[in-house]
Amino acid sequence: MTSTPTPPITGIVQLLDVMTKLRDPENGCPWDVKQDFKSLARYTIEEAYEVVEAIENDDHEHLCEELGDLLLQIVFQAQIADEQSLFSFDDVAAREAQKMIDRHPHVFGDRVGVDSAADVLRNWEVDKAAKKAEKAKDKPHGVLDDVNTALPAMSRGLKLQQRAARVGFDWGNPTDIIAKIREETDELEAEIAQGKTNADKIEGELGDLFFAMINLARHLDIDPERALRTTNTKFKRRFKYIENTLRQRGQPIAEASLDEMESLWQEAKKGE
Repeated sequence: MTSTPTPPITGIVQLLDVMTKLRDPENGCPWDVKQDFKSLARYTIEEAYEVVEAIENDDHEHLCEELGDLLLQIVFQAQIADEQSLFSFDDVAAREAQKMIDRHPHVFGDRVGVDSAADVLRNWEVDKAAKKAEKAKDKPHGVLDDVNTALPAMSRGLKLQQRAARVGFDWGNPTDIIAKIREETDELEAEIAQGKTNADKIEGELGDLFFAMINLARHLDIDPERALRTTNTKFKRRFKYIENTLRQRGQPIAEASLDEMESLWQEAKKGE
């Protein structure tokens, strides 16, 4: 009589087993046992940003590692929930699988007429709106009510604009938004002229200018977060050129004049 071969242990099964052992109150890791939903929240955000950084750098080996770190956060949270009889990792995965099935009737159902990614997104938003309307039958539900307040300000601004645009509250074209940006810039300049004692109004006008810039990015189909990350990288690269050039000259950067540094900045810019 031949025995049935034992199936190989998959990576996810191994990871779930590791997390169970780490959380064991008697034999686990004191730090892991101490954690809860709230204490892990910031690590989840950090890991998500590190995934994005690996993607932006086209660093596929690092991406694999960072995706694992992000997956660990999901497994960690699910393990805590399982210990409290709230839900399990399998519940998380199964619910997400069903959500994807529901949101892709052109793949898993009988819906036709989906010819592009834009069609998919449009149908997705319609389905989401219908489900929210069904849930809100017994109580009023605002268009912006469930935009997550924990999102970074730029991401939340973009989400708020997208939601408002669904019901027609939107600019017609980028040219109109550029005019609005000029208007907001003028208003900011006017508040700055009043002096630093006007700090609250200056902050408000600066926020309005940021919001208008996000709106322009949205109309140009540009991710504002990615655009700013690209500029951050560019700034670091050019500033590094200034540092390296001055170091080669034997000149401490703290002793360089602004004109010298600006000249080197322009050299770095031309070299790109």
